[in-house]
Amino acid sequence: KDAYDREKIESLGFKISAEEQEKIDDFGLEGIWSRRMRAGILEYEVHKKNTREKDNKYFSKDELLTMGFEKLLKQTDEKIAAKEAGLDLRPCTTSEIQRHLDDFGLTQEFGTYGKVRGLSGGQKVKLVLAAAMWNCPHLLVLDEPTNYLDREALGALSAALNEWGGSVLMISHNKEFYTSVCKEEWSVGDGKVLIEGISAERKMKAVSKKKTYAKEVEGDELLEQSGGNTNANGDKYKDANVNFWGKTVSKKEVRSFDKAKKKGDVELMRKILLVPKGKLMPGHEELGDGLKKKK
Repeated sequence: KDAYDREKIESLGFKISAEEQEKIDDFGLEGIWSRRMRAGILEYEVHKKNTREKDNKYFSKDELLTMGFEKLLKQTDEKIAAKEAGLDLRPCTTSEIQRHLDDFGLTQEFGTYGKVRGLSGGQKVKLVLAAAMWNCPHLLVLDEPTNYLDREALGALSAALNEWGGSVLMISHNKEFYTSVCKEEWSVGDGKVLIEGISAERKMKAVSKKKTYAKEVEGDELLEQSGGNTNANGDKYKDANVNFWGKTVSKKEVRSFDKAKKKGDVELMRKILLVPKGKLMPGHEELGDGLKKKK
C-alpha cells in the first residue's frame, strides 16, 4: 500500500532506537517530507510539530546525521526510493494480488487462503517469482530458478520469460532451461570465463501499445485550438511541476496530471494541483477558478 517494505523498515538495521527517538522528540520533529539535491548537497525537508507547511526548513544530510537521526534518514531514503520507483502504483488488494498469483499457477486455495509454510517447494518458487514480477521490472535476476519446478512449470516459465521481453540475468546449472531463455552464456570454471553467443535488445511488450485519445494536430491548427497557449510539447495545458502550495508534485501525480491533460479534464488537473475553488493558480491560469466548468 505505502510502496516500501514494512518488514524491512521494522528490522534492526532501520528501527529507531529509544535514544534516537528521544532526540527526535526534543527537536520537535514531526516528519521528513521530501528531499532534494541543491548545489551537489542532499537536503531534506523537515516539518516540525505545531508549524505550518510553509515554515518547513531544509537540512543537509550531514546536519541531520550530526543531530543523531541516522535511522530516521535510512527509513526516509527507503520510503522515497520506493515511491520514486513507482512501487505504490499497483493496489495491494486481495483481488489484485490473487489475479497476479493466478498468472503463476497459484490458485485461490493457495494464494488467498493458504499459508507460505503450507506450500510445496515448487509453489514457493512460483511465489518468489510472482513477488519479483509484481511491479513489472525491466531486469530480472534469477539464482537457480529451476529448483523444485516440474517440467510443466519449467516450460511455462521459459515461455513467459521469452514473451515478457525484459532483461534476464540468470545463474543456473540446467542447460536445457537457460539455453531456451538466454542468448548469451558465460561459463565460469578453472579461473576463466568463456562467453558464447550475444544478447540482443528486445522491445518491452508492456509498453508496445500506446493509447491515443484524439487525432493529433500541429502547426497553425494547434495554435488556433489552444488559443496560442501551448507548452513545449504542444499541449494546451502546461506541465505540472509544483502544486498550488509550492510543493513539488510526485511522479505518480505527474502521470495522473498528464492523463487528465490529454483528456482535457480541468477539474481533475485542479484537484491534483490542490488549487482551492475560486482561486487561479499562477502559471496555470488556463485551468480557471473552478467556479465554472470549462468547455
